[in-house]
Amino acid sequence: MPHIHISVVEGIKSICFDTGLDPRSFARTKMSQSLIEPGYYVFPDGSSRVWKSTSVNVFDGLMRVWGSSFSGERLDLIINEIFSSRRDTLYRAAAKQTALQAVTAWIRAKLLLGETHSALSPGAAFVSCNDAETEYPKGSIFFCPDNLSQRCLFVEGAEPNYYYCPDLKGMEAVAFCAATMLYRILALTHPFPIVETVYQDMREGVFLPPKLAVPGLDGKLCSLIQAALMLPVEIKGAGKSGTDILSGMLNILMDGEGDVVTISSLYRQAKPEEKKQIEKEKNFFLTRKKITVSVSRFVKRNKPFLIVGAIFLAIAVFITASILSSRNARPTTAGMFSDAVVFIYYEAFNTLDHILMEACLMGADKTDVNAVVHLYVTDKVRQANEYRTTSSYISARAWQQQGRDLPAPNVFGVTDLFVRNVGGSERDGIVFYRADYTLWHPHEPISYNRSDELTLKRDRRRNWRITEIRRTDR
Repeated sequence: MPHIHISVVEGIKSICFDTGLDPRSFARTKMSQSLIEPGYYVFPDGSSRVWKSTSVNVFDGLMRVWGSSFSGERLDLIINEIFSSRRDTLYRAAAKQTALQAVTAWIRAKLLLGETHSALSPGAAFVSCNDAETEYPKGSIFFCPDNLSQRCLFVEGAEPNYYYCPDLKGMEAVAFCAATMLYRILALTHPFPIVETVYQDMREGVFLPPKLAVPGLDGKLCSLIQAALMLPVEIKGAGKSGTDILSGMLNILMDGEGDVVTISSLYRQAKPEEKKQIEKEKNFFLTRKKITVSVSRFVKRNKPFLIVGAIFLAIAVFITASILSSRNARPTTAGMFSDAVVFIYYEAFNTLDHILMEACLMGADKTDVNAVVHLYVTDKVRQANEYRTTSSYISARAWQQQGRDLPAPNVFGVTDLFVRNVGGSERDGIVFYRADYTLWHPHEPISYNRSDELTLKRDRRRNWRITEIRRTDR
């Protein structure tokens, strides 16, 4: 038996709330406060009346709250009757019409109560569907006490929050609940059918639009249901208000005489080609939505890891770009003739340009490069210690051209360079040169007269490079 139901208590037909709590637990959880919580009767003529519980008793060892009765059925059970085991077309059509009438009465009652807080769950509302009833005429609604009904529905396992989003309040929450019930009646499925992700789906607007779920349904009603279901997603104040949505629904669902329209009047016959187009749009929407939702939730779920990964990726890209930029900025022998490569190699001694010297070599001995690197590093350390921006070494060739005597304590470089071709052919990709020169070292009283035999070949980029240096000191 449902935990919210109509039964006879002490010989009186009453609305009963089976809390599922023993007397001790009932007292400990302060459920006794629910005895003063009001419920509401709302009648078709627009009048309303407050309901108060009559008493509390023990039934089968558990506490039961009860009060004055109501002639009607629970709204959630009326909706569920559409999906009962009796699935013949006539029965389902009648059940759908009854459910539509009940939900329409529920919407009207909520608008009549306005901002008065009343239970939202369909399981906490009773609707009178009996034309013969006089005390509670057809269309009358009873809203159960909110907290008490939520407790009973929780014990019952009736998913009390299945029809509304916890992020919404007031009339927006009412509009969302009304749209959910209408969607279920008209589309024969819940807009958010996956219980495990129902709240997440509500907050992200993950549902099939009513115009695709119910082909041919009245366009205005589709728009209102869509607007209501999107309320948890919309920026506050950006969409329609809950009251506007509910009023719009009521205008469509009720005719000029105040009766609920037939479900068939809410549909128009769609043409075969239109049905095909809607089915195509539906499949496209479902595929796209599945991808976007999966990606969005993956990003949200793994946001910290993705941020860290993005940082590392950015660092890696920056380092790679820096390496490539540095490599592209390094000097090369591109476009040079073989003799020019020899001349710039020895000229680099005078400027301590070890990078250019290394660019001229390809497999040749790097003794000269290492010597220049040593002087270059020593010079930079001295500049830092002495707060200078200029080098302490002077080019030997420049010193000589100024008429100064060699050797000198701060002079380094090559003078008296003489280069000549001694064999090979550029056409054959190998040439031989002989270079005679004098090398001056700082703080050394004598110079080095050298004669180098150099072999040059083309690298894979067709640039000339020195591959071998055979040296003789004269």
